[in-house]
Amino acid sequence: MDAGDTAAVAQAPARLREALAALTQAFESGDCSDGSSAAAVSDLLNAAAAGAEEAGADDAAAAAGVAEEMLREVHAFFSPPSSNQLAIDALSLELVKPVAKLGALMENCCDIARAIIEFFVSNCNPRDMLSILCEAVDEPVASNGLVYFVLLFKELAKVLVLIHRRHTEQVKVALPAVLQVMNAAIPEYDEEHGKIIIDMFNAALGIGNAIQEMCKKMVNQKNEELCSVLSLYSLQNISLISRCKQQHILSACGSVVLQHSKILTFCGFTYFGLLTGNDVTSATDKLLKDEDADLLKCFSFAMDGASLAVIWTYMDDLISKYAEAELESALKDVKGNHTRMWQAINILRYVFSSTHYPWVLKSNGLDLLLSIANESCIEEINDHVDASSSGPEIFATLKAIESVMISAPDALMRKKAFAALKQVVSMVPSSQRFDILQALVQNSIFPSLTAILLDLVKDEVLRESRQADQNFIESDQLQDGREWPPPWFCHALELVGLILKPPEGGPPCLPDHGEQVLSALNLLRFVLIIDSRGSRSRKMFDKETMRKVYSEWLIPLRPIVAGIQSESEEDGSDAANHIMCSLNPVQLVLYRCIELSEEKMKGF
Repeated sequence: MDAGDTAAVAQAPARLREALAALTQAFESGDCSDGSSAAAVSDLLNAAAAGAEEAGADDAAAAAGVAEEMLREVHAFFSPPSSNQLAIDALSLELVKPVAKLGALMENCCDIARAIIEFFVSNCNPRDMLSILCEAVDEPVASNGLVYFVLLFKELAKVLVLIHRRHTEQVKVALPAVLQVMNAAIPEYDEEHGKIIIDMFNAALGIGNAIQEMCKKMVNQKNEELCSVLSLYSLQNISLISRCKQQHILSACGSVVLQHSKILTFCGFTYFGLLTGNDVTSATDKLLKDEDADLLKCFSFAMDGASLAVIWTYMDDLISKYAEAELESALKDVKGNHTRMWQAINILRYVFSSTHYPWVLKSNGLDLLLSIANESCIEEINDHVDASSSGPEIFATLKAIESVMISAPDALMRKKAFAALKQVVSMVPSSQRFDILQALVQNSIFPSLTAILLDLVKDEVLRESRQADQNFIESDQLQDGREWPPPWFCHALELVGLILKPPEGGPPCLPDHGEQVLSALNLLRFVLIIDSRGSRSRKMFDKETMRKVYSEWLIPLRPIVAGIQSESEEDGSDAANHIMCSLNPVQLVLYRCIELSEEKMKGF
């Protein structure tokens, strides 16, 4: 900062006093219609904020001192009881932003800035102040922005309590601005700022508490609508809080989540309604008017928040102590109804599929899912349940669990995700299970995952074949109406063909896709063995199918595997030895499948 700038900074408080005096004179004389006097005061404060932001380390202390002196001048201007209300109203339109900026930039200025804005809140029309604060919240702030927004959020909460009419309409104006700031701020500041992030969450909670006070004052239908808005706001907050990737910040937010949970209880939400998502749907349904479309977009993570509210209760000691009995009762009710159970399982996919939430929440979400799905005899009971209408949701849930299996940072969580995948697959009614597995295999882009899914298909083939053996009549005849060959046989062969003769043409890519080729061959071998053990009337392979398997799937694969093995032996490098070792099982199972196929071909 050069000498001229330094002198200008030093003169700023004196110029501000002159501007305030001119403002007073203008209002006393009635010459204030253009608002230029209030704008002049605002310009000086904005210049001070810009100068403080640009000041170097050597000049920071001087800039802070000047900023503090200027804020004290403004505060002193409001002190006399004879302060002109028109002047106060005019300044309220101009000063909230620059005062909040100065308060955010300079730690020693924060309390004075808050006192000035509180004065406006206490002495100006609440609805006017709501608009002014929302406009200030919508202001892009380059430096120390979170402090700026925390300061404004706290004052916004105070204004909301002071509003006496058209409560719901005013809240609908305020919340989009608040949530837009939080959506933008959390990813930017989470990595570097700890306490101030928590301060923001607490300030946003204060807004929720203020809306709750508004709800208590209302006794008509508008109360239900405002409670719906409040509940969705709390769910959105729980979702945003849950995005913090730093464990120490996340742990410190348990008390904030607890308070939002209490707000949800006030709004009529239950853990049963959160687990199934029904309470979220009910709240959203109350806001389906055209004019609420933009508002609903602000609550886009409300369903995430519902499942996260339950996960937080499941994992956090503080919240669990508050709601343990109710959560246990809700879990019991959900487990007792398969439709509700599916709703609870499917709602967890919002957490599993999102990249926003940390692994600790996903891990506890898996524990919760396994707790919900851990039912005895679930397979037999589900045979009488039609899940066709929820098939897309089930598929999406399984894909979400897959994403955890693939991306989880430690083996224990990947193992847990696999257990959850198996359990959810086992809950699908047997009549639809192969369709789900087939869709998962067809949509898998990871060979190792495809191999795992094919192994699950193999498990289902074993289960189905055993069931068929139990149902077979001693007279060696099929039961009336039973389809033959059984559907699982067609599904299994289709999946084997998908791997051994890919639809895009050519043989499978070896050795890169060796895992899924091995699983496909093992599945085919298993089906061939099952078919060999059946009586003549129960043979599943016909001549044409067997010829296709033998000549189009197996025989073309033999020279490819043998060639890669031969090249690896000649190479002798560590990488080649690794390839050879990985393909040895493929070669063994391939030759066994060829032998079994040739034996069956002789029988036709």
